[in-house]
Amino acid sequence: MEPKSGTIEIHINGKNGNEPLSPDNFDIREVKKLLDGIEDMLFPNNKNSRPMVSYSIESGSVRNIFRTSMQTVVSFTAVLNMIVTQQSIDDLEVNTARAIESIQQSAKQNDYVFEILTSQSDQIALKITPETNFFRNEDLWVDAEFFFYGELVNAGGKNEPNIHLVTKEVGTLLIDVDKEFLKMQDGNILYKDYGVRVQGKQNVATGELDKKNLKLIKLVDYNSRFDEQYLSTLISKVGNKFKGLDVDNWIHEIRGEA
Repeated sequence: MEPKSGTIEIHINGKNGNEPLSPDNFDIREVKKLLDGIEDMLFPNNKNSRPMVSYSIESGSVRNIFRTSMQTVVSFTAVLNMIVTQQSIDDLEVNTARAIESIQQSAKQNDYVFEILTSQSDQIALKITPETNFFRNEDLWVDAEFFFYGELVNAGGKNEPNIHLVTKEVGTLLIDVDKEFLKMQDGNILYKDYGVRVQGKQNVATGELDKKNLKLIKLVDYNSRFDEQYLSTLISKVGNKFKGLDVDNWIHEIRGEA
């Protein structure tokens, strides 16, 4: 039995020049923005295992209709309800909030009126106009430093060079780097484990990391294999304090496994 599906609609009213907005004069650049943003809006954390999302565009002025699983539609209806009730996007996941901000920016720049609604509810609809102000409160986001471990799988880029680090904790991170840094690296740095120290933005209320604004501070070679000889060398450097220490039991105690 096929799972039930529902729809999410982004209805846009406005003009293209002197002509009322329609599918015939709705520029492909604006279509691309919506298609790029819908994934972040609906699936802010995990796009790899998301259900299928299909798309159609209809008249009246422009109706952008996305069909996907009913579970996704129900969840997004709850998100819309929260935004409408609070008139704020500060409590949203970073990627969802950024997608809403992009729509708000388009409303102001193009004098468009957006209405976002779902097939789950006839009453809950988010209206975004040139006069609304659905932007995150910048006071909630502060500069912070983070340290991550993972495998470096990509590096480079012509205009905006970056590295791609695959981590177990937070998925794949795209981290901005300077071209000179990449030039100075000896040999191949791909497909090796590294620790990275990065600068980014963190929400002071939720602790959430903005993964799209990371800049590399330092790249550190990382070997996750336990090195007993290295540990023994460190112990010998502190004299008799750890003499006779049962290394295995000590590690278990540190880990809370004793």
